Amino acid sequence: MMVIAAGWILVLLFAGGFALDRALVDLVEDNFDDQLEYLLTGMIASSEVGPEGEVFYYRPLGDQRFLEPNSGLYWQISGEDHEDWPSRSLWDRTLQINLDHVDDEVHYYDSDQFEGEPLRIAERSLTLPESDTQWTFAVASAREELDAQITRIRSILIWSFAVLGLGLFVMAALQSFYGLRPLRRVRMAIQRIRTTGTNRVTDPLPLEVQPLVDELNMLLAHSEKQAEEARTHAGNLAHALKTPLTVVNNAATARAPDLPDTVIREATTMRRHVDHHLARARAVGRRAVGLARTKVSDSAGAVLRAVERLYPAVRIDLDGRKEAFVSIERQDLDEILGNLIENAAKYGGGSVFVTVDAEPDDTQCVIWVEDDGMGIPEEKRIEIFDRGARLDTGKPGTGLGLAIVRDVAEIYGGGVELDESEDLGGLLVKLSLPRAR
Repeated sequence: MMVIAAGWILVLLFAGGFALDRALVDLVEDNFDDQLEYLLTGMIASSEVGPEGEVFYYRPLGDQRFLEPNSGLYWQISGEDHEDWPSRSLWDRTLQINLDHVDDEVHYYDSDQFEGEPLRIAERSLTLPESDTQWTFAVASAREELDAQITRIRSILIWSFAVLGLGLFVMAALQSFYGLRPLRRVRMAIQRIRTTGTNRVTDPLPLEVQPLVDELNMLLAHSEKQAEEARTHAGNLAHALKTPLTVVNNAATARAPDLPDTVIREATTMRRHVDHHLARARAVGRRAVGLARTKVSDSAGAVLRAVERLYPAVRIDLDGRKEAFVSIERQDLDEILGNLIENAAKYGGGSVFVTVDAEPDDTQCVIWVEDDGMGIPEEKRIEIFDRGARLDTGKPGTGLGLAIVRDVAEIYGGGVELDESEDLGGLLVKLSLPRAR
């Protein structure tokens, strides 16, 4: 910030200084030229043509410097086929006037024709009354005084702009230092969180950085929640695996005759628990990556095609709003819909109906999955979400499908409810997921 500020200050000071220098120099030169024009007008007004066609002054010019040799102020009248008439101040010199052009208006220019004495010349061409000659009137003044004024002005500008630039740079440095001071306070607060074990930034801070602190506190709360979820999942998994491992260990120690069957049964149980917790862990990890956006119809269509190959005798229909998007990763949505639609095809009577965006809601997209099976009694609709709960043990399964659906949906801020289908008479699963913006 300080380097950028210094760069802009230098650029603006150079640009402003150059513009101001040109404006002041032009002003001084214009004032100098006005004085020359005043003298030139006095020369022309005092001139007459004599009997032999020569020019003379019928009244003397007012500036005494025209009479002093090498005074720095000169005049000269030149005409074709006439000798130059110089002022006494020129002494034995003459101005080199170019008579090949005509200046109807006053013409100003610089000249170095006198060595060591640069001149500023104003000249004008005109024809006097009773004369056919084109006369050129010229007034010349040494630029020493003009150049001295310009040097003084530029010296003042340089020193003034140097002091101004230094002051602006110091101000920018102080502004950067004190303006970023709240961020250093935030850094110290974060350092205290790391060293003291506190979990929030509670220091009073300016309003400018308060939104940053609020976001930081929400991030800390989110990380704390994830850590707590991870500890809970690890504890649940350990508790779930403890009993099967104990059974296997006891059977092996006792050299039970049904040891192989026991190992297979308990390994299947442990695999169910591992699959369940891995699904939750994947959902939590993907949720933490960022805001997902998935089109429901694409995921539902892919799941329907897969289920139709597994259950070719089941009729599955998809309806609803095709352009609905939800804030969930595609892989997790596929897993949720796969569990629900496969359960409907497995336990239903042969018909499954999926409706996307079935209920009007601005924040949640509700997906209905209906079947024409026996349904689930109302008193069993809560316990069916428990891990390993199964109402129909005659068909293969792990009893984790609805538990995974509930857990993953809740991780993304949604939910799942069970009801009775009015159209098909079987089970109605209402899956709600946050709508993507």
